[in-house]
Amino acid sequence: MKEDNENVNVLDEVNKGASMGMDAIKFILDKVEDKDFKELLEKQYDKYQEISNSINEIYPNYSDKEPHETGGMTKAMTWYGINMKTMTDHTTSKLAELLVQGTNMGIIEGRRILNNKHVSKDIEKILHKYVKMQENSLEELKKYL
Repeated sequence: MKEDNENVNVLDEVNKGASMGMDAIKFILDKVEDKDFKELLEKQYDKYQEISNSINEIYPNYSDKEPHETGGMTKAMTWYGINMKTMTDHTTSKLAELLVQGTNMGIIEGRRILNNKHVSKDIEKILHKYVKMQENSLEELKKYL
């Protein structure tokens, strides 16, 4: 199978973004004391998982390989960064702030891809879902700042 590079690259980027979102939520959940905030994060985690599952379903149409996820080094750096930034302040507000920053990066990357890449309709649909989900997440997270 000949790889369709642009489509594969976009699927990989979105999957990495979803993986990073799930990693960040996993690392932060242990520190969360607010029940409503914890519930919100669990719902967001599930939405990232849905995006990743959608990518895994269509990926074989574009490549024989597996979708890219975040590597061990990136996971370690995310974990380390969260722990360093929450060492002295692990309030709900601080945790929400970290997630807002990461979500903003995901939105920027998703919008950049939407505006500059020409991808298949099924991929574009996933990309739109990813960006909308993150924009909604951002609005929810703001309530905890």
